[in-house]
Amino acid sequence: MLKSTDKQTEVNSIAKQSKIEGTFSSDGDVRIDGYLNGALITKGKLVLGPNGVISGEVDCTNAIIAGEVKANIRVKELLTLKSTSRLSGEIIVGKLAIEPGAIFTGKCSMGAIVKEINKKMEENISDKTAKAG
Repeated sequence: MLKSTDKQTEVNSIAKQSKIEGTFSSDGDVRIDGYLNGALITKGKLVLGPNGVISGEVDCTNAIIAGEVKANIRVKELLTLKSTSRLSGEIIVGKLAIEPGAIFTGKCSMGAIVKEINKKMEENISDKTAKAG
């Protein structure tokens, strides 16, 4: 059983040979070494291993990416792109760290503008929830 270093909770793990389609939602940390096609939403940290692949949308608090992401990714705090990472899509992030060798293709919004984007996205989610309920 994996434990999160930050919260003393279990870490959700998608193994190397696993494939998941759809929305994956968690309050804790998530490690992906397999393939996720869909949305990943977590209040914790995302760790994408060197063999991991995500296609879709990502929303998390912190992320360390060593694999491949073909998605729009929103990270509230710190996004770290390791030297083996390949990211294609839009990044909305508080802080960004990119190691030499990492490949990033797309658009990045960082810093103060992210607070405005987060506020607008939260308002849109609230509106959709109110209309649905």
